Amino acid sequence: MPNDPDAPTIADRPSGILAGLRIRKKLMVLHTSFSLSLAVMLLLALRPALTKVVVQGEQAQAETALVLLRAKGADLRDVDVRAEGGGRIAVEVGAPGVLGLSTAQAASIGTRGVLPLPSTEEGGGVADRFGDAFVVVRSRNEAVRSAVNLVYVLLIVSLLAGYAFVVAMLEAVVLPRHVYGPIRAVLSADEAVRRGDEKAELISAGLIPADELGEIMRSRNDSIAKLRSNERQLASALARIEDGAADLRKKNHLLEAARRNLEGADRLASLGMMSAGIAHELNTPLAVVKGLTDRVGAGEPLSEAERTLLTRVVGRLEKLSEGLLDFARVRPPVLEEAELRSVVDDAWSLIRLDRGIVVPGSAVSFVNRVPPGLMLRCDPDRMVQVFVNLVRNGVVVMREARADVARVAVTARMTVRESEDWVAISVIDSGPGIAPEVFERLFEPFNSTRLDAQGTGLGLAVSEGIVREHGGILVARNATPADLAEDPEGTGAIFEILMPADPAGLFGTIE
Repeated sequence: MPNDPDAPTIADRPSGILAGLRIRKKLMVLHTSFSLSLAVMLLLALRPALTKVVVQGEQAQAETALVLLRAKGADLRDVDVRAEGGGRIAVEVGAPGVLGLSTAQAASIGTRGVLPLPSTEEGGGVADRFGDAFVVVRSRNEAVRSAVNLVYVLLIVSLLAGYAFVVAMLEAVVLPRHVYGPIRAVLSADEAVRRGDEKAELISAGLIPADELGEIMRSRNDSIAKLRSNERQLASALARIEDGAADLRKKNHLLEAARRNLEGADRLASLGMMSAGIAHELNTPLAVVKGLTDRVGAGEPLSEAERTLLTRVVGRLEKLSEGLLDFARVRPPVLEEAELRSVVDDAWSLIRLDRGIVVPGSAVSFVNRVPPGLMLRCDPDRMVQVFVNLVRNGVVVMREARADVARVAVTARMTVRESEDWVAISVIDSGPGIAPEVFERLFEPFNSTRLDAQGTGLGLAVSEGIVREHGGILVARNATPADLAEDPEGTGAIFEILMPADPAGLFGTIE
């Protein structure tokens, strides 16, 4: 069981003699202790009073015996012990010291007459004076003493009987209904909670007493009801979240399909723009091939130089067709090791086919500053599309701004962020830069600012999506004084690509 920081520790648990007992045993110990304590207190409280009554009775009996003896004129010196009425009377005559009387007691007898004496083993007594002699009469009334002992016995029996009656009433009537019953009801309801039986987890109102236990039971019912209400609300919220998640998955699927469609549309638009350039590029090699094949058809032999030229021209045609097919083909994305400089060169080769971009006689300067040998694990075909869009966009913007020289430079360098290798790529142009009102919607689909109406509005959006698929980011900004210090000709917009050098596992397939 996991440690619960809020669970009571051993030091927090109740301690003491009764801590480990069940409630029934605790109650028995408590009311037994109470009854015994009450009996002891009653005995201690009654004993002095009953003892005083016995002593006073014996003193009165001794004084009566003294009066009777004096009335009969008996010689007290001749009286020793006389039994009377089940009791015992003893008479002693002599000097005060012999009789155990102090000087003060002897003097008191002379002034006040009969003197009561404290009780001894011979019972309560009195002292008096007869002429020169002192007399002490003591009486021990066994009947009275037996009656007092009987009172003690009856008191103890009454207490035991009262205790038994109270215990019987508590165990038979009071506790089962008002203590044990409610506790069993709570335990039964808690067991139902553990079983998940919602029908039996609430305590019936008929079993709830109108005391503190009842308040606890009602509070428990309210807590359980509130908990179930919260659970139902949570389940409803989770169901709504699940529905929303399913709807979101559907929308994501649609968005992904739309993104792929936009990427394909961007490729088709680029191919359409390149069509005139393709025809121009093919015309010259085809004219050479046609002339040489005509000579072969006429039976004229070709020289070594002409055969070499034919081979080179056919290779040029194959390279053009392969480049166009790779650019137009939509394949599942894969990761492979690619030299970044070659990827950028392939992009520029495709851009040169677009006669609407590279107009004959126009001054277009492209600089590839990517260090040779800089490798990047990526999908080369898709990264070619990124650079085609970024470079072509820069050339068009500069041409529309009537720049003297349309110059685009691509730079790259390795960098380390959070202990991982990243490649930082920059596409820099010498145009007027990006207008402030364009920044917010720069990477939105169908957002085109080209003045010649040749833009599709998809290039930057598609490029940003491809970079994001590789685990990177694409941002745009205008050149700053620090940028101009490094490249004085890069006065326009700067598109920065930051990509992990090895984004393994992003596409699921690694070659």
